[in-house]
Amino acid sequence: MTKAADIGSKRLINLAPDAWVQWVTQRPEVVAKEILGSEFQWISHETDVLVKAYSTTHGDFLVLNELQLRYTAQMPLRMRVNAALAQQRYRLPTYPVLINILPPPSTLTIVNSYEQEFLGLRAIQDYHVINLWEIDAEIVFQQPLPSLLPFVPILRGGGEIAVVQRALQALRADAELNELESLLAFFASFVLDTPLVEEIMRWDMAVLRESPWYHEIEQRGIQEGARRQLIRVLEQRFGEISHEAEIRLEGKNVDQLETLMDSAIAVSSLDEFVSILSI
Repeated sequence: MTKAADIGSKRLINLAPDAWVQWVTQRPEVVAKEILGSEFQWISHETDVLVKAYSTTHGDFLVLNELQLRYTAQMPLRMRVNAALAQQRYRLPTYPVLINILPPPSTLTIVNSYEQEFLGLRAIQDYHVINLWEIDAEIVFQQPLPSLLPFVPILRGGGEIAVVQRALQALRADAELNELESLLAFFASFVLDTPLVEEIMRWDMAVLRESPWYHEIEQRGIQEGARRQLIRVLEQRFGEISHEAEIRLEGKNVDQLETLMDSAIAVSSLDEFVSILSI
């Protein structure tokens, strides 16, 4: 049986761990000593990668990397918990980093700290946030950062076909990077027409299914389709709907959207539907 391709977070960071920890910490003297296991976690996540790093200034420390497809409201607590568990397990200072791959809904604000106050006691966990859509694609080639090559299409300035082809050439030039071509194609489909993507690069669904983000993207595609269908029904019944109403539909899960679809068919006015949306 053919071994499944490994295109998860640990595999990506392991392509050039020194370059990765230098990039996420913005400290050129930092080096990666070891990629550690995740046995410290109560629940294992394929998107979490813990790296033991070293710098002449700070000595040994941990870099906790969380590669998240899209930021969610639960991420601050998750970063707090995982940072604490990592520090407890390895008894080293921990530098948590959240890397968001795609922008979240406009209704959600990305924060870089977990804060809670209860009965006069405060819990605080800061973490570094990197939003890939704000990163210039050119740094991937200049530094270089091979771990980010599959994400080039969604980086700033990376959606041009010439830049995507440049990333493709870099992957094909290295035997270790060949299996990442399908992941590059997948993210290229967010910014380029799918037929064009299929024409210029390999699209292997068997490989893509090994990605820790595949099933989440697939589910979000179903969710977005349901949202668009609901908007079409509302527009057919009541004409153009407000941008505010569209925004309030963002983040609704499939079950919620199906319930709202029933309401959209039953109500007699758009105002009535909006009042239901407010509940």
